[in-house]
Amino acid sequence: MAKVLIPYYSAYGHIYKMAQAVAEGAKRAGAEVKIVKIPEFDAVKNAMSGQEAYVKAQESQTGVPEATHDDLLWADGIVWGIPTRYGSMPAQMKQYLDSAGGLWAKGELEGKATAIFTSSGSIHGGQETTIITSLVPLLHFGLIFVGLPYGENPEQLTTDGIGGSPYGASTVAGPDGSAYPDERDLLMAGRLGERVAKVAAKLAN
Repeated sequence: MAKVLIPYYSAYGHIYKMAQAVAEGAKRAGAEVKIVKIPEFDAVKNAMSGQEAYVKAQESQTGVPEATHDDLLWADGIVWGIPTRYGSMPAQMKQYLDSAGGLWAKGELEGKATAIFTSSGSIHGGQETTIITSLVPLLHFGLIFVGLPYGENPEQLTTDGIGGSPYGASTVAGPDGSAYPDERDLLMAGRLGERVAKVAAKLAN
């Protein structure tokens, strides 16, 4: 049985919802799954304390444990939930990766399967660039990237305003964050979790 970790950062809940879909897919493949959240900056909490949507989204995640380095060591496969910030990962996620330099130095994550899912405010808001740029540090850790191929995800062949690309699962949150992940987004996220679980199981043997 593969062990799949899903570390994510989610300000308004979209990535959290996608993380749950990824987890369900990994479980379908027989994996043991753990969802953990990347800690929020205190400065952001204070600045956003007056935004009802942000506050509600954070409250909905209170039961999710915060990510540790031990979680990364535990996992056979890691599926990262990384929302886009100007076409790349948010500072919260970057800080977590930077803090794991000790694992990098010892090669502790080398050979583990990995994948990325993301969200953006608009269709062209940086979903693909966020996954591609986020992949760079993951390759430095020695992780083995797993994509989301067209053959398993016909939903990608559409002109509708949904997420999904061969790089990974994604969703459109809307300019004001009010959009909800499309069922097709969640379906592809589940397939990504299942795919990583299967690859991780083979690599772990």
